[in-house]
Amino acid sequence: MKKLLATTALASVLATGAFSAELTVGAANVSSYLDPGRDHSNVGSQFYYNVFDTLIGRNHDTTETEWVPALATSWTLIEPTVMELKLREGVTFHNGEAMTADDVVFSLNRMFQAEFPPYQVRSRDRLNNFDRAEKVDDYTVRVHAKRAEPLWETLLNLQQVMIVPEDYTKSLAGDPNAIENDDYEAFSLKPVGTGPYRVAEFVPGERIVWERFDGFWGEKAPLDRVTVKHMPETASRITALKTGEADIVTNIAPDQLALIDSDPAIKAAGAPTALFHVMIMNQNHPKLKDARIRRALSLAIDRDTLNEALWLGKAVVPSTHTMEEFGQLYMPELTTFEYDPEQAKALLKEAGYDGFEITFDTAAGYYTNGLLAAQAIMEMWAEVGVKGKVNVGDKWTGNSPDLMVRNWSNPMYFADPFGSFGVMWAPGGPSQSEGRFNTDADYAEIWDRFRFSGDVELRRAAYAELMEKIKNDPPVLPLYRPYESWAMKAGIDWAPKPGHIPYVLDFRAGSISFN
Repeated sequence: MKKLLATTALASVLATGAFSAELTVGAANVSSYLDPGRDHSNVGSQFYYNVFDTLIGRNHDTTETEWVPALATSWTLIEPTVMELKLREGVTFHNGEAMTADDVVFSLNRMFQAEFPPYQVRSRDRLNNFDRAEKVDDYTVRVHAKRAEPLWETLLNLQQVMIVPEDYTKSLAGDPNAIENDDYEAFSLKPVGTGPYRVAEFVPGERIVWERFDGFWGEKAPLDRVTVKHMPETASRITALKTGEADIVTNIAPDQLALIDSDPAIKAAGAPTALFHVMIMNQNHPKLKDARIRRALSLAIDRDTLNEALWLGKAVVPSTHTMEEFGQLYMPELTTFEYDPEQAKALLKEAGYDGFEITFDTAAGYYTNGLLAAQAIMEMWAEVGVKGKVNVGDKWTGNSPDLMVRNWSNPMYFADPFGSFGVMWAPGGPSQSEGRFNTDADYAEIWDRFRFSGDVELRRAAYAELMEKIKNDPPVLPLYRPYESWAMKAGIDWAPKPGHIPYVLDFRAGSISFN
């Protein structure tokens, strides 16, 4: 009854222009820390947009690229490697400090010149072309790149370069006049940003509470308070929605939608997510060094059948590592990944596969339908003569030399092949640094042409070459873009916006409505 009254009250106060309401979200996972700079996960990506801002914003209502002012009101490329940004005046952090160029330079250089190990990883895989940020005056900064950058706005819009307060961060541990790793660790538990909501409470892995920040520089947040609770089981999330414990719940598998559709008090919506569930293979495992075996493992998987069985045909099965959101770089004509069990059998025979066991690692509940997909893949492998075994555990094994195969996800961190495939499989990126993927001089040369060419056609040609490399010596198979569903009270209208990276819980002005 309390939740019903809150929703009813919200509808009436919105009509009068006032703001007063609370919302509870049941989430499949809650992050163990909150720091936009270090985070890379699907779980973490949900939680930053309400709290933090970037210098350059984006219209998230569309997948088309439309940059808009945010903490910077304008930006100008004054040299091929130097961009100057004029900062918005009157911006206040959640702790009451005014934002100036010092905070912006600190925020950017903590990533561009990273010394904190988690930042170093994020800097290397997406921000490596940036050299430094410098202050011109209190409301002007310049960003210096190492070489001409074709993706200036895209990269300055990333979650990892959201702006944080310098003095507050330095004060959290040790010497308040110096930055230390312990400061960053403390910040991840007590984050402060400039967004429309502040973090009022954070219990790692369990609960996040956002409260409306009245000092926000933009349009005021529509909700007084949002509580995100960890509800790991799909059944428990649906029950919470039905009983009123939650107003919105996330990550509902298609086979559960009937439970929601049968109840007029609640409703569901969904869409293919800008993310691939993938199968990764360790190129350096002694048993899998022969590329023919990995090609066979990939060719044996009927992804269309997985889609029909697990996603009711609602997922998107790709022919290559591409998404419509890539715009001019969307390349569905490539056939990097196929289903061909007869070719899989022939490759296994050529490679001398002798029936050794191939293990497939997965976490039970992290990915919707992840365990079911792994079990189905074992049956498909068996049909071509591969002996497979599923290992279930919560520990990340992608950096283990014993890894053979596992499931993972490859989100679209930004709308470019670099922002999806590239973040994972660029030279020196996470897959190579964790020891399961190899690149050589030829791969690096192709990558360089793809990454830094200012001409779209040159980038397309280079990306096609990269995909041919992946086809012949595969480290990955994109299974599908999952069809992720969410559900809510019948009187609420909310959905992740199409221009966001996957899973963002956006409750800013204009993102949620009530009827």
